[in-house]
Amino acid sequence: MARGAVRETGLPGSAPVVSAGRPPWWLVGVAVLVPVLVTADLLTHGSLERLDLLVSEVVSDWGLRGTAGYPVVWLVTQLGGRVTILAVLAGLLGYLFWRRRTWLPIARVALALAVLTAGVYAIKHGIGRTAPAFPGSYYFHPDGASFPSGHVANAVLMWGVARWQAVEYGLPSAVQRTFWWLSVAGPVATGVAMVSLDFHWVTDAVVGAAVGIVLLGVVHALDALVLSRFVRARAGRTG
Repeated sequence: MARGAVRETGLPGSAPVVSAGRPPWWLVGVAVLVPVLVTADLLTHGSLERLDLLVSEVVSDWGLRGTAGYPVVWLVTQLGGRVTILAVLAGLLGYLFWRRRTWLPIARVALALAVLTAGVYAIKHGIGRTAPAFPGSYYFHPDGASFPSGHVANAVLMWGVARWQAVEYGLPSAVQRTFWWLSVAGPVATGVAMVSLDFHWVTDAVVGAAVGIVLLGVVHALDALVLSRFVRARAGRTG
């Protein structure tokens, strides 16, 4: 079995699941603190706001929009796009269901989507920060939904969940490595691409990554407390 893999879930008498790729609690704690500190700085128009404005001015001068490089960079942003990730996950989940006849990976992805949508959009609409390209001079506006970056949060959480399933269900090492790279490089590339196209501020991407880490920890915790326990309990029933 590949390093980091664990026993198949749902077997009677199996040991508690040790989830692959679960963020350590100290990292989750830091990831909780980062959005709080960054939000406080932005709401008081602190140094991070000035950094965002400076970076936005620089990338605006690059003028990527309307150039041949724009479609390439835009494609990179789709590493955090929900449609792209769900298309890949559909293949992964379909294969796992076909081979293992278990709904647990599907339930984990559904749970991840639920906490992602609730968590990210609660912050987006609560803060109301506008994107760099927002017309006019408004920095916070009722229609603003730039903060945090949903693409980056999506990349952290969903590629992390995909890697978890690939390792836990013992898929070939090449597949595990692919999802590992996507879980690490995907969020970074997404954030850089979004900022380069002036779709997001730098702090949008940073907080998006932090929120994704927190939500990944939440999904792992809920799985350990509810989903995996339920599957093992059902597997252990007799008659």
